[in-house]
Amino acid sequence: MTEDSVVSICRTTLYTALMLAGPMLLAGLLIGLTMSIVQTITSVNEQTMTLIPKILVVAATLSFAFPWVIQTLVSFTKNLYTNMNQIVGY
Repeated sequence: MTEDSVVSICRTTLYTALMLAGPMLLAGLLIGLTMSIVQTITSVNEQTMTLIPKILVVAATLSFAFPWVIQTLVSFTKNLYTNMNQIVGY
């Protein structure tokens, strides 16, 4: 196993992880920003006002994107196991 193959595996793994977490993180960011603006406008500073919508939106995004997430993870794992002989070098 060469340094190039290790770097390639790490790069692919990090890219896949970011790609899979991205939609949920983006949805949480957008609803958090929206709720912060609403709290600023209305001068209501309640912590649960931002927490509960974030949880609901992230859960809804995850349930919507779940088939794509599973398909991407299966494809990544299948690719990793298929190329194991080339990676290890045996």
